[in-house]
Amino acid sequence: MSKTARALAAGALAMAAPEMSVAADIDGSRLSPLWGVPFAGLLLSIALMPLLAPSFWHHHFGKVAAAWALAFLLPFGVIHGVPLAGAQLVHALVAEFIPFIVLLGALFAVAGGIHIRGNLRGSPRLNTALLAIGAVLASLMGTTGASMLLIRPLIRANDNRKHKVHVVVFFIFIVSNVGGSLTPLGDPPLFLGFLKGVEFFWTAKHILPETLFIVGVLLALFYALDAFYYRNEGVQRFDPTPDTGTIGFDGAVNFWLLGGILFFVLMSGIWHSPVSFDIHGTRVGLPGIVRDVALVVITLVSLRITSPKVHEANQFGWAPMEEVAKLFAGIFLTIVPVIAMLKAGEQGPFGVVVSAVTRPDGQPDPAMYFWATGILSSFLDNAPTYLVFFNTAGGDPKALMTTYATTLAAISAGAVFMGANTYIGNAPNLMVKAIAESRGVRMPSFFGFMLWSGVILMPLFIIATFIFFR
Repeated sequence: MSKTARALAAGALAMAAPEMSVAADIDGSRLSPLWGVPFAGLLLSIALMPLLAPSFWHHHFGKVAAAWALAFLLPFGVIHGVPLAGAQLVHALVAEFIPFIVLLGALFAVAGGIHIRGNLRGSPRLNTALLAIGAVLASLMGTTGASMLLIRPLIRANDNRKHKVHVVVFFIFIVSNVGGSLTPLGDPPLFLGFLKGVEFFWTAKHILPETLFIVGVLLALFYALDAFYYRNEGVQRFDPTPDTGTIGFDGAVNFWLLGGILFFVLMSGIWHSPVSFDIHGTRVGLPGIVRDVALVVITLVSLRITSPKVHEANQFGWAPMEEVAKLFAGIFLTIVPVIAMLKAGEQGPFGVVVSAVTRPDGQPDPAMYFWATGILSSFLDNAPTYLVFFNTAGGDPKALMTTYATTLAAISAGAVFMGANTYIGNAPNLMVKAIAESRGVRMPSFFGFMLWSGVILMPLFIIATFIFFR
């Protein structure tokens, strides 16, 4: 097992994640917007350094993320006190980063232990079918699980195509994001809503039309674009993947482990226990501990029982997880003051954002909630962003599921759909990008990807606003 895997397991066991937590709060209304500079600096580093200093970034991106995290933490400790800074550090790790990375790590390892055997032919019909299947699986096994299961066979199916960047870009749009909008298992924001009291099938009932519209149009656009490239380029004479007689699964036992992941994630939202522990101001609940320990065990079991030949066939490695872990550790820490300022509402430095989602009569504006949640989710972590606007809209799940159902649908759709706008909008985006690049696909830069999303996704979101959220 790699050092990363051992560190992941040890860290999770030592600081297993909570179901809910109550770390010392920061009064965001008293913070200067300058506290958002480390977060903005980290985002700009992710966007620009791979272009301006690719070699340096490749070898030192973790150090850059750590430097920006310290640029927030050290001055904050000096000005506001070491105890409060320490409490924020512990809360960011225990309540957010560790459960996030443990779940991603489990899905990454288990999905990476399943190899779809056979040489699929990357025709427009097959590629579109794989994207459609991935959209369905994303709500059943999470965007991370579906992405890790299908991205490798999709790239392998198209390894003799000249133009294949668009295949991976649309995969990120559909499988890594929009497809995960129908259940709490699909995407972290919806899981947080489930923990807050939103019914398990509420999103499936209330944003199914929006999801079908976005996915349907994206699949149609993809088929047209892929067919254009296919007609004009054909395929290369040499196919790096040899022909095989049948299509099948190696490492299929991991499907049972995938079911275990879904069970323990669902269990942690249903089971309520009075047993909890306090870690420097962060409340650690027993259901969360059981969930995350179980996920670590499942990860270790998958690594143990999966044949090395399966991992070799998948070109399985921990590099994509290492990149996500290091970058999101910095993101979760530097985002702390940004979220606090948003939570301060109209009295905070970002009060204009909060007031923008409210109509003159005091009622929530679903269209503005969709865009505010979505735009912030494109650059902030979409899970806390969802919570901010969930609470801004009243925070009462019963009222939001009934009287303000359109508003909750707008918040949910914005958080999930617009995670596709940037590489950092949702963790699977970066993982898919890293896997594609490791297999020779020249993926767009940070801003290059935003150009794709701006041209393709933004018009769809504007149309969806007028149809569903007025």
